[in-house]
Amino acid sequence: MANHDLHKIRNFGIISHIDAGKTTVSERILFYTGEIHKIGEVHDGMAVMDWMEQEQERGITITASATNCRWKDYNFNLIDTPGHIDFTIEVERSLRVLDGAVAIFGAVEGVQPQSESVWRQANRYNVPRICLINKMDRIGADHQMVINSMAKKLNISPLLLQLPIGEEDSFHGVIDLINETTILFSADDQGQTVHEVAIPDNLQEAVLQQRELIIEAAADFDDDILDDFLSGKRISGERLIPALRKGVIACTIYPVLLGSALRNKGVQPLLDTICSLLPSPLDVPAENGQDLNKQLTTQIKTDPKANFCALAFKVVADEGRKLTYLRIYSGKVEPGDDVYNSRTLDTEKVSRLFQMHSHKRERIKHAVAGDIVTATGLKNVLTGDTISATEQPLQLAGLEYPEPVVSLAVEAKTVDDRDKLPLALEKLQWEDPTFRVNEDDETGQVILTGMGELHLEVVIQRLKTDFGVETQTGRPQVVYRETILCATEQEEIFEKEIDGKLQHGELTLRLNPTARKSGISLEIPDQILEEWPAELAALIKEKLFSACQSGQIAGYPLTDLQISLVTANYVRNKTTEFGISAAISRAISMAVRNSKPTMLEPLMQLELVAPSDCTGKVIGSLNQKRGQVEGITSRPGEDVVKATVPLLEMFGYMTELRSATKGQGSFTMEFSHFDQAPAETLKKFGLS
Repeated sequence: MANHDLHKIRNFGIISHIDAGKTTVSERILFYTGEIHKIGEVHDGMAVMDWMEQEQERGITITASATNCRWKDYNFNLIDTPGHIDFTIEVERSLRVLDGAVAIFGAVEGVQPQSESVWRQANRYNVPRICLINKMDRIGADHQMVINSMAKKLNISPLLLQLPIGEEDSFHGVIDLINETTILFSADDQGQTVHEVAIPDNLQEAVLQQRELIIEAAADFDDDILDDFLSGKRISGERLIPALRKGVIACTIYPVLLGSALRNKGVQPLLDTICSLLPSPLDVPAENGQDLNKQLTTQIKTDPKANFCALAFKVVADEGRKLTYLRIYSGKVEPGDDVYNSRTLDTEKVSRLFQMHSHKRERIKHAVAGDIVTATGLKNVLTGDTISATEQPLQLAGLEYPEPVVSLAVEAKTVDDRDKLPLALEKLQWEDPTFRVNEDDETGQVILTGMGELHLEVVIQRLKTDFGVETQTGRPQVVYRETILCATEQEEIFEKEIDGKLQHGELTLRLNPTARKSGISLEIPDQILEEWPAELAALIKEKLFSACQSGQIAGYPLTDLQISLVTANYVRNKTTEFGISAAISRAISMAVRNSKPTMLEPLMQLELVAPSDCTGKVIGSLNQKRGQVEGITSRPGEDVVKATVPLLEMFGYMTELRSATKGQGSFTMEFSHFDQAPAETLKKFGLS
């Protein structure tokens, strides 16, 4: 990399709801930093960051794209993430390794459902954020409404750092409240020329009022600023920046900027704010890792001279080979180095290292702590794996994967396609941990499971375009869960001679239904396993969980129940690993059958936007789909409807909505929870 001054590196991502303008902002960043010399537009299918054929056709981001660029003397590692809920894993793994993020909100729409989702994901990883209210040039743009929406829905105190010059289509600049100057953007050269002029007299009072709020926020992190503020002294922008930066890094202050990326306004101040307020790799807390040699927790600080440690946060199939994205937390790595994979407990060799520019690669000779790079040669590394120096094997915290809720049966069209299909599906599973493949035991069909209809549509399209595999598919199917309605107790004794050896295991389990969304919980009193060898005691816990991965009605995972171990007799020289595993499996199976098993269906949180004169028709349609309308918010000319609707009813809904709203309606939805399936679904599975 061109700049290895860790203080001057910014690893950040662009996050938001779909259509808020993430990729448009990313394109402008690449243009103004000189990485590209012609702006590519999303609506033309020419955006550099949306390089996949499916992205260009659909006008949406599907996979997180990484690039590297420079602004002034800072080095940016930028990741543009998708906004569609079906590709939420791309946001999850990006936020896991980034030091900061730019959250984008539409100036008309405010905080939308996926904006809330990605904000929660960033909260989970304590990622510092700055915010951009985009599309300030649109009719109905209202930055104060967006500020209020952020405060209410995200439970934060947004800090506005700019005021707009002009409203809606007359928006042409911003007032920098920290430095007290007006910034205007030239329309003659796509906003490359930036003019700084004096603040208009009619806005002086508004500037003073808003700047006072900025000083109050900064005073929480600088006692000298507080003293001067209380004394009525003027406080310069140079003094405010370090204090605000502390608040941003502490995830307490969330600065808000204004702009219109499509009209080339507001991007350069955003770049300056990224440099001044977002953290460098040295500013974020050290990673906690497990030292596998010493079996203790250790802190992994950003130090190029320490032992090597990196997290593989993404794996893609690139021209038939694995390309592994790495966030390096400590040490240095070069092509030819041997590294240790903490999951496989094996050593692998790094063949080559690359700096990514969207899908294009620039070969580099080494990478150090703080870098985000890609590597080839790591044949067995998967998403979430830790690779480290062989002399000090380390294990970092991995990633949380959302559960897929839609399945699809697929079969190859020709004999040639049938031979290629398994390898193609394997490579797609390398890339996407939320994409699952299994074979139906009864029909022998290959079942694909994903996050939604669009997710599986893209998979099928990629099988054809990327791997040359033609397929036929069935209708999308809901992925259910199984649970029980009443408590039961089951004693099980397994004793059988297998291959000349007696296999024995005995225990008693109690199953109790629990509240919805509670998942699986285990209750194992310590005294029951006191006489058990440690490895067998650990096996019991593991097998109890694994036995819940396949229910008794249709093989769907069990949920919302408590499993209590009542007794577990260990007979020395008789109880075996196979015996206790078999006893657990049969005990769970029999207990579920005897405790009124039932099915749970996935419910989706829906946000729908429709013209006001079509709202009644839309709500009537949702009621027919067993939907529960939770609220309606009116905006000029349109209504926003929030509802909870069973996923089963939502397949193909976009066509129905377009018909009901004359093509003007749109919706987004994300998984909410599992709840009781209706009588017709229970009947389908042989339950009354």
